[in-house]
Amino acid sequence: VQLQASGGGLVQAGGSLRLSCAASGNILGINTMGWYRQTPGKQRDLVASVTDGGTTNYAESLKGRFTVARVNGQNTVYLQMNNLKPEDTAVYYCKLTEFQNGVRYDHWGQGTQVTVSS
Repeated sequence: VQLQASGGGLVQAGGSLRLSCAASGNILGINTMGWYRQTPGKQRDLVASVTDGGTTNYAESLKGRFTVARVNGQNTVYLQMNNLKPEDTAVYYCKLTEFQNGVRYDHWGQGTQVTVSS
């Protein structure tokens, strides 16, 4: 399974960005796609995720500003980020988690940089 993320960049505070991540390959199991972010020296934290059934999960602090959505037929997940703040600056990673025969597999994309200037 390969994940290709895109859409990062530089934006001023208060602006918006939309990230996209397309998964390809042999995805057989029940799966969740989502976004995580990481800043230097810190752990990678969940931003938002969505199951193939449409159930979403958000980091509490990001609810209301970030929206995750997916197109199942394309195994593509989007992250709409509004009212961006400098503290949202991070590398954003796409992740697909699938379960096959009771075994969990995690697949990561390459990361895309989001920089929010004040």
